[in-house]
Amino acid sequence: MPDNLSFVHQPISITAISSISSLGSSSEEVWASYKGAITLFSKATFNLEKEWIAALGSDAKNEIEQLRKSDTKYKKLDDTVLFAIYTSRKALAQTNWKSQDNFGINIGSSRGATGLFESYHSEYLKNNKAATLTSPTTTLGNISSWVAHDLNTRGPEISHSITCSTALHAMLNGIAWMQAGMANKFIVGGSEAPLTAFTIAQMKALKIYAKVTERNQSYPCQALNLDKKQNTMILGEGAAVACLEKGTPKNALAKVSGIGYATEILAHNISISSDANCFQRSMRMALGNASPSTIDVIVMHAPGTIKGDASEHLAIQKVFGNDLPALTSNKWKVGHTFGASGMLSIELAILMLKQQQFIPVPFISKMKTPKKIENILVNAVGFGGNAVSILLSK
Repeated sequence: MPDNLSFVHQPISITAISSISSLGSSSEEVWASYKGAITLFSKATFNLEKEWIAALGSDAKNEIEQLRKSDTKYKKLDDTVLFAIYTSRKALAQTNWKSQDNFGINIGSSRGATGLFESYHSEYLKNNKAATLTSPTTTLGNISSWVAHDLNTRGPEISHSITCSTALHAMLNGIAWMQAGMANKFIVGGSEAPLTAFTIAQMKALKIYAKVTERNQSYPCQALNLDKKQNTMILGEGAAVACLEKGTPKNALAKVSGIGYATEILAHNISISSDANCFQRSMRMALGNASPSTIDVIVMHAPGTIKGDASEHLAIQKVFGNDLPALTSNKWKVGHTFGASGMLSIELAILMLKQQQFIPVPFISKMKTPKKIENILVNAVGFGGNAVSILLSK
């Protein structure tokens, strides 16, 4: 385990993790999906055009619909909230926590109640009136507050949007509260339901979305392919949450050995520097006093864009030199889930630590395979140049 002094002053462990995405809704389904070399993308029509997306499978969708029907109060909630409630219930069931423990909750989202907001806005344009529940059901604070209600905890509840690094910022917040002695346990994560015509149109306007062509049927998102000639980001939906506890209990899935964060001054609204200075700083902070040679794997943010993938890779080279750890990403398979993406990457890291098996990117030739998997660095960054790096140890 690394000798690390990166602001983790006392042991913090992940004792449970749960997700719902195109990968599935159980750890067994998720791991089975990762072991296969096929993607989870499908085509759907938005604004009269076919687009690539990574949507929930039919079984997962049915479970969300059952949750929606289980309580009259849940019928008017956005999918982002229902995804968060679903995953938080399943994560909590893996622990011995009780509601009276008053654990904290910090679950964020990049976009929030996207689908519901668009629906309400469309209704307003037709009728020139807003529906009664428009405001309370589309506020970003919906997510953590409804999870707190569902789990009957009276601990602190925090919701935020820090774009695509939202879930890892939630982990930073939970750790900070716990290290300050203000909480002993925290549920942290992110939830996103961005598969709407308007959201995809926004990504296409930025010219970063994958095009549907005859040549990209097998691997339409070319995350980590540094030779690609066009942007290939694809949106996915889902949520992932983790349970954090002080100490190193016997049921710990992984230890948080280091945390790092950084924001860089931007030259453009969506850009980061060519060598991702924010990632360099966040990774060095997460490493602390640990030698870069102790890192076995890096789960990269790597959204499948030309500049995004290349700048992060260059940042890794600047921090780690010529002897890079094994590199991987999950966006070639599951797409970019915006605010939830960082926690889905944490889940992949935990599964690799548990199974002692590396999940490569299948279309990248000559990928380095680690001899052991004991320490994994997980990266996330979003619009605004706000990078987070989390170091997990077995």
